[in-house]
Amino acid sequence: MNRRTFNRLLGAGAVTAAATATTACGGSSSGSSDGAVRYAWWGDAVRQKNYEAALAVFSKENPDVTVRPEFADYTAFQERITVQMAGRNVPELFWIPSPQVLTYEAAGLYRTLDDLEDFDLSDYPPELLETFKLGGQLNTMPRSVFTPCVRWNQTFLEEAGAELPAYDEASWTWDALAEFLIDYSADNPQGRKGAAYCANGDMVFESWVRQHGGDLWTEEGTLGFEPEVLEGWFAWWENLRAKGATLELSEQEGADGEWSLIGEKALLTLQNSNHIVDEAQQFPDYDFQQRMTPANADATPGFRFGYLSRIAMYARTAEGSLPGAAKLLNFNLNDARMVSQTGLTVGAPANPRILAEIRPDATPDEIKLLDLVDEEMKLEQRPRYEAPPGSGTWRDVMARTIEAVTLGSTSIPDASAAFISEVSREIDAAKK
Repeated sequence: MNRRTFNRLLGAGAVTAAATATTACGGSSSGSSDGAVRYAWWGDAVRQKNYEAALAVFSKENPDVTVRPEFADYTAFQERITVQMAGRNVPELFWIPSPQVLTYEAAGLYRTLDDLEDFDLSDYPPELLETFKLGGQLNTMPRSVFTPCVRWNQTFLEEAGAELPAYDEASWTWDALAEFLIDYSADNPQGRKGAAYCANGDMVFESWVRQHGGDLWTEEGTLGFEPEVLEGWFAWWENLRAKGATLELSEQEGADGEWSLIGEKALLTLQNSNHIVDEAQQFPDYDFQQRMTPANADATPGFRFGYLSRIAMYARTAEGSLPGAAKLLNFNLNDARMVSQTGLTVGAPANPRILAEIRPDATPDEIKLLDLVDEEMKLEQRPRYEAPPGSGTWRDVMARTIEAVTLGSTSIPDASAAFISEVSREIDAAKK
């Protein structure tokens, strides 16, 4: 893969880093050259500590395998692996950011996994393994599964003497939720807002898109929804903001929001179901609950979905590192002790046996995650497609678009058209 191909696959947002990397790094390296296994993941300091403890358990039982952890926060992780891709020096095992699944595949980063002697697939039924494949190849595996959700502070709700709309198909709708949030924000004695401004929540936005007959991404690798769907999403949030039912972006540190600020100011958030595990601990005096996303009566059938958070083995893993990498991959996905050390911050285990084994010892908030994932995954689901090459910066584009809308510097129709145009242009550039 030459530099031009590499840069266009990543998209314009990563070209500068990639160009620097290809200048600074040689092209002959193939992962670790000394038989060690580098393991790359992202998160916060707590996750780093927990995963290092889990890796220590593995190392104690496998003294012949040298494990070299490579940790970073989410943004830094992607920047670092971009450099490593350019230098052909990618870690043997690495987590895959959601916008990069097919970008990394197109760049040739993944090794097939179903021929590894020390990686056991017997826990996974054949029909389940089929759902994990990309382009017919088992070249990544899901570490976990999580779903979009609405999470609220039950303590705040009870303090205000309020009740959410009933949790049934007729009552739990976007319209009913909006009406409730407006009323709550106007009436609660503590002066809290009904919700954080969560228009940049990718999972919940995808749920909205699928409910409205589209897909975030198509099988052909394009955006899969009409401008009117995005306009409706922005309008739903702007209606709430205009009526004082959401935080302003300045109150929550931008479009992504900072939970440490949001937690005391708003009743609920719309986000990923796994976040309750970490974020509830930041406010231990409160009781948090969560539900599936609402849906109006005309929602397109099969819109429910779960996201598979993936791990991969580097395609150029050296022969000397291959057995150790397979053993560590097996420990990650097929050993309950891994989960007992790390917790469920990344979601419900994708291995059915591990899921059953860890449940009796799960914390109350972890049970809330497991129950919600189980609830959604039992429902009808139409196919879902990963983000195509060139789309890796789409959430940055969305954040800028949201900021422009909330500032009033553009109309919702113009903002929607500009978003679709910019993201589509990046995807098209990756195909050339």
